[in-house]
Amino acid sequence: MASIFTKIVKGEIPAHKVAEDERFLAFLDINPLAKGHTLVIPKKEVDNLFDLDDETYRDLWLFAKKVAVALGRTMPCERVGVAVVGLEVPHAHIHLVPITGIYDIDFSKPKLELGAEELNLIAQRIRGAM
Repeated sequence: MASIFTKIVKGEIPAHKVAEDERFLAFLDINPLAKGHTLVIPKKEVDNLFDLDDETYRDLWLFAKKVAVALGRTMPCERVGVAVVGLEVPHAHIHLVPITGIYDIDFSKPKLELGAEELNLIAQRIRGAM
């Protein structure tokens, strides 16, 4: 069964896309820890990040770096935090989270509730900085 991320890649589920090429996709988390919280995925469905072949693994991180730079330029933060948890969706993904302190990337804290219009504006800002 396809993961929710594969359904997003196929266009079966809408997403607030930030960046995309033929192999990778970055989109806003709909349950973000912070405004701008972005997920970066390979379009090919692989459950575990470390099961990616070396070329895809390397290129995914380079793609994520471009997104993180744009994210840092557009969202108020001191850094863009990076997390790979891998338990919540069986599809390799990287979390990019604008942070000002270490606790800003605590996945046990309550998530923000942002409307579609605000998510769309945030995605536009990040895309504009790419």
